[in-house]
Amino acid sequence: MPDIRIHRQHALGLAKARKVAWAWAEDVEKKFGMDCTVIEGETSDTVEFTRAGVNGRLIVAADHFDLDAKLGFLLGAFAKTIEGEIEKNLDKLLGRAAAAAQKKTAAKKK
Repeated sequence: MPDIRIHRQHALGLAKARKVAWAWAEDVEKKFGMDCTVIEGETSDTVEFTRAGVNGRLIVAADHFDLDAKLGFLLGAFAKTIEGEIEKNLDKLLGRAAAAAQKKTAAKKK
């Protein structure tokens, strides 16, 4: 089975990273019919996701995200396309969160 592995560094902290992860989970549930479960931890969270032909997890830490997914045989042919979509979606959510954090910091400095 093909694997998808994505790592993203960030400077959001755990609380804001959790919000990004929850938004990501809600998005994949709606768009792709995934079943997502969020397991909160003290220093990191895990978002487990599954549907026919796909299962994986997203580890959410204060300074990074690690996504690992296993694709079934039929979806394996589309691994690069699926990986690109996941990266695009996650990067978009991280970019929004980083921009919001920068705005908030700039507003406090004024």
